[in-house]
Amino acid sequence: MSRTATIHRTTAETDIRVRLNLDGQGRSRVSTGIRFFDHMLDLVARHGAFDLSIAAKGDLDVDQHHTVEDVGITLGEAVQKSLGSKKGILRAGYFLMPMDETLAAAAIDLSGRPHCVIHAKIKAAKVGDFTVELLEDFFQGFAQSAKANVHLRCLYGRSSHHQVEALFKAFARALRFAVSRDRRLKNVLPSTKERL
Repeated sequence: MSRTATIHRTTAETDIRVRLNLDGQGRSRVSTGIRFFDHMLDLVARHGAFDLSIAAKGDLDVDQHHTVEDVGITLGEAVQKSLGSKKGILRAGYFLMPMDETLAAAAIDLSGRPHCVIHAKIKAAKVGDFTVELLEDFFQGFAQSAKANVHLRCLYGRSSHHQVEALFKAFARALRFAVSRDRRLKNVLPSTKERL
């Protein structure tokens, strides 16, 4: 059964199209108008082993906030939709990502209950053309619409670039594990509540 989704989200501030295949090969085609953010989303596809297409047009003349947050929301909607009934998924995943002098951790639970916690002291206000404070808006948006717990932490690091990149890579790898299927439990919902 195909675990794919296509989402088109429009507001007065953004127009975003996302196509996602959870069982992909790490291929991506991303255009948001924010080059460093594009690079981070390419990493999500590659490290998550997802096929991901994102075309986003936003009011970047105002600032990056609406575009970054709405891409997070739309990607979360695509994950939620592509999971279908959630039967057979591992549901939770975590990953510890080293990147040179930086170490980042991510833990994700596709619990049906949205919550996001981020601990990262990143010195730079911008990495490339990306406004670093929007990192939290992206992941908050994702957690809300994917109905997931998302916990991210940068344990240490010198380079702001490496810190941001390690967080995105850790997120992708944790998500890859959480959406993976367990053949032994293919008809079982991973919750004693019988609801996710």
